[in-house]
Amino acid sequence: MSTFVVTGSASGMGAASAARLLAAGHRVIGVDLRDADIVADLGTAEGREHTVAEVTRLSEGRLDGVAAVAGVGPNMRDAAAVVSINYFGTVALLTGLHPLLAASGAGRAVVISSNSSTTVPFVDNTLVDLALAGDEERAREQAAAGQAVIPAELMATSPSLVAYASSKFALSRWVRHTAVTPEWARRGILLNAIAPGAVMTPLMTESTGAGADFDPDSFPTPMPLGIFGQPEDVAFWVEQFLRPEARFTTGAVLFVDGGTDPAMRPDAQPTAMTF
Repeated sequence: MSTFVVTGSASGMGAASAARLLAAGHRVIGVDLRDADIVADLGTAEGREHTVAEVTRLSEGRLDGVAAVAGVGPNMRDAAAVVSINYFGTVALLTGLHPLLAASGAGRAVVISSNSSTTVPFVDNTLVDLALAGDEERAREQAAAGQAVIPAELMATSPSLVAYASSKFALSRWVRHTAVTPEWARRGILLNAIAPGAVMTPLMTESTGAGADFDPDSFPTPMPLGIFGQPEDVAFWVEQFLRPEARFTTGAVLFVDGGTDPAMRPDAQPTAMTF
């Protein structure tokens, strides 16, 4: 039996991931704003510190893996909070839990990004740079300012779309930058990201207005498979990245979006090395 932390464990993809790991016989320490082993707000420094301290206590200083699923969507009115929760909360948590993952000898970490980071034309590169530089105060200010560029037709459902797409883009970049550093790679800790697309969670339905009977072919982005994803579709890949057998994969960003990203950007990947 392994011990895993799952953030956002009370609903959506986090709940599905926790359920899958529990069904496989593992111990799960859930983190969320409610109905969790650790109740904390990862958008605040206090919440992050409390979570790291409690995970350390409950796990007795050793973790096999972390699934950082917690996040908020573009429907959230406070764009600054979107950045603090989605990016800084995740990065602070994984940084704080790094010693516990190292103690296992083969730690695994997977974070939930989004295909919005590549399919939404509102990524703010300045915001991304501030996030990667670790400047939370200025990143929050930049996120709030970014609401001014949101088209009027999107303001009702996605007032923080710039902050959302940018925070998820920065998170994917952080994974790729961090996973190959000696502190992670040479200590046997694997770090990967999943970029879901249109998955039927409360976050998606509240951000797009799509309901259970919504036609995928009427969705704003292409849906080549003609179906929406379910939280269990993402939970499957969360478990795979956390398995001991996933020993030769790190720094990956896996799109679990029914083909939306390749439909919109078929030539974006792979890109050739230039001399």
